[in-house]
Amino acid sequence: QVQLVESGGGLVQAGGSLRLSCAVSRRTFANYAMGWFRQILGKEREFVAHINWSGSSTYLTKSVKGRFTISRDSATNTVYLQMNNLKPEDTAVYYCAAYRYGGTYDYTREPDYWGQGTQVTVSS
Repeated sequence: QVQLVESGGGLVQAGGSLRLSCAVSRRTFANYAMGWFRQILGKEREFVAHINWSGSSTYLTKSVKGRFTISRDSATNTVYLQMNNLKPEDTAVYYCAAYRYGGTYDYTREPDYWGQGTQVTVSS
C-alpha cells in the first residue's frame, strides 16, 4: 500500500506563491510516476501536472503552464508542486497522486493512489 501525504496548502494573495509537498511512504516511489490534481468547489477533479519516474519528463495543464512547476526528490520520496503567480481561480483542494506506470503522461491512465488533499485558497 502506498500512502501519500500532502502539505503546504494555505491562504495566499493573488500573485503570490506556494509550494505543495507530497511525501510518499514507499521505497518504490522511484518507479512511480506522480501527479497533482485539483478540485474546485462544485466541480469535478481535474488534472494539473505529471512527472515521470525519473523526473525527465513533465506535463502541465494549459491553464498553469508558465506558473506551476512539478518536481521530485527521490532521496526523500517527495514530489513538489511549485505554484507562482497564483490566481483566485486556482483556489481548490489539491491532491497528490501516484501511478504504478512510471512513463510519460498518458491522459487515459488513472492514478492508482491518492492523497487526502490540501486546500489552497487565493484571495483577490
